[in-house]
Amino acid sequence: MRKFLSFLGGTLMGALVGATLALLLTPSSGETLRTQIRERFLALQDELNQAAEDRKIELENYLTTLRQQKSGVQLEK
Repeated sequence: MRKFLSFLGGTLMGALVGATLALLLTPSSGETLRTQIRERFLALQDELNQAAEDRKIELENYLTTLRQQKSGVQLEK
């Protein structure tokens, strides 16, 4: 869980730095810049959703393994 939170924090920090640099350094019109920011935000949101889904699957598999081990221990007694 700690690795995931570190990843999430790093991703959010990178997105914030990237957005700030884009605002400061881009010679684009306001509408173009807003469109680019919206697209980047949606891409980040998709990445976070995928990371959360991957972590959910990983934890469900781990829980299944633990339940199987517990069932195996109870049968041996």
